[in-house]
Amino acid sequence: MALLSSGQQASAHPGPSATSAPGTRGVPTGTAGATGTVGAGHGPRVLLTARADQLDSTLALRRVAAHLGDLRRVGPADLDPPPVAALVCDDVAATERLLGLGVPVVHLTSGHPAGAPAADAPPDRALARTHRPGWLPPPGPGARGARPTGVLAPQRTGRSRHRSGTLLLLSLWRVPDADAEAFATGALPALADAAVRRTGSCTVVADTGLDLLRAALGGPAGRPGLWVHRAAEVDPDALHADAAVFLASPVLGALALAQARRAPLALLPPLGSAQRDVAARVAEVLPLPSAEDPDDPGLWAPSAPGRASAGGRAAAGPWQLLDPALDDLRGAQRVARTLRQLALAPL
Repeated sequence: MALLSSGQQASAHPGPSATSAPGTRGVPTGTAGATGTVGAGHGPRVLLTARADQLDSTLALRRVAAHLGDLRRVGPADLDPPPVAALVCDDVAATERLLGLGVPVVHLTSGHPAGAPAADAPPDRALARTHRPGWLPPPGPGARGARPTGVLAPQRTGRSRHRSGTLLLLSLWRVPDADAEAFATGALPALADAAVRRTGSCTVVADTGLDLLRAALGGPAGRPGLWVHRAAEVDPDALHADAAVFLASPVLGALALAQARRAPLALLPPLGSAQRDVAARVAEVLPLPSAEDPDDPGLWAPSAPGRASAGGRAAAGPWQLLDPALDDLRGAQRVARTLRQLALAPL
């Protein structure tokens, strides 16, 4: 019995990967589960699913799944027998269907809720959680009863000592078509060309609008040193660990990634109301540079691998301005613990 027919979910069974450089870290070369969320463990079966067309959603699913230990993880097509519990990132329809089947659900709202339609509110019967860094001013009241998680950080916080190239992490989730096309045909090619020229390569990872992006960046053949991938089919966290330069849309998953690794981050121009709201709130707290001028040499100056401060720690950039007491970076562990408790001692 399948849960969904819309094809909009990032689950335990993603499709084949995008064309990629063979052997590139974080990019599958076959059809293995790219989200890293399926099959592990021999304990109770839990269902994991997220929206494949929302960057924050796929990042949140992967990061929580990394902390589920011996639980056996299945996707939305594997409901026979029914799982003992489920984690659903963002997809309210999936949460409602699972609850209707008697499956208890942890519903995680992974992105910034500003401007989200009322239909995005999870059902009252779900255990609602929302991704909200402790240092970021909230946009207003969230879903009733939804607990903020704190930062959903990647499990691996280290980075390669031999970093190279640029990772451009782009979200077009709920971005108006006109804005997406203007960015894809205007600023994006200039940034990608500059990234290849200055850092050797550019990997563009996006949640939706892949046809538009590939057409704007040179069609099926692409350009030398440039790759375009669907976020649900690769591991952006692993790609970031090997990248020298990080450019990203102002979304919570990208901010969490850079903060957890104390890595430089330049924000792409915000597209859509939610991204503009995130960018404005971040600017109240943190002086992150913008990736608007591809001719700015400072944009392409990566942190030197292994460079350390006087205290022996890698330079933290603007992240050192944040009070560590505001967030312990353990949001993914907290959500995983809630799901484990639900699986091992169902309501």
